[in-house]
Amino acid sequence: MLRVECIPVGRLLSNSYLLCDAGSGEGIIIDAGDDAERIIRIVEMNDVEVKGIYLTHGHFDHVLAVRELRERLGCGFYIHEKDAMILSRVPLDAKYFLDLDVDPPPEPDGWVFDGQIIRVGSHKVRVIHTPGHTSGSVCYLAGEAIFTGDTLFAGSIGRTDLPGGSLQDLLNSISTKILSLPDHYAVYPGHGPSSTIGAERRLNPFLRWIGDWR
Repeated sequence: MLRVECIPVGRLLSNSYLLCDAGSGEGIIIDAGDDAERIIRIVEMNDVEVKGIYLTHGHFDHVLAVRELRERLGCGFYIHEKDAMILSRVPLDAKYFLDLDVDPPPEPDGWVFDGQIIRVGSHKVRVIHTPGHTSGSVCYLAGEAIFTGDTLFAGSIGRTDLPGGSLQDLLNSISTKILSLPDHYAVYPGHGPSSTIGAERRLNPFLRWIGDWR
């Protein structure tokens, strides 16, 4: 069984996720937006051995806890190479949007890529490259759940007006790589509540743009 803990963190309430294989105790963290101490407490409460921190994209509100978690948990962190430039802007963007003075994140320990399989105990997590919110945005497919970062939300979609954003790419990613999944699959976004593929297909007003775009 793959357990999922959702941990809203930071002033923008970004969702960090702890995925854990109940059998082996191995796990990964998807996004690490802030509040490293809170994330570590939940890791310790669940007795998880964290094997890596995997980012959906490089925006500051998803990465501010990476340095501390990497040091204290003794694991690497990973992101798509196309978001390297955005990752380098973290101090500038944190200052601009929230007037926060932060250190730059550490250099990634490696790059994720489309189709990559990440092992979490006996489970497989597949990387899906979904450009649009940023050029290096990815989703993580784990069993019957997809972690969508800021690509798809419950009732909304990611913004595309920041560097690396593209509405055309975003809608293409959603239509071809996310909505191709079965309706009962869970959607765990980078902000806000969880949903399902079917609910978003039926109710998300922004997905009407897909038909217009096509």
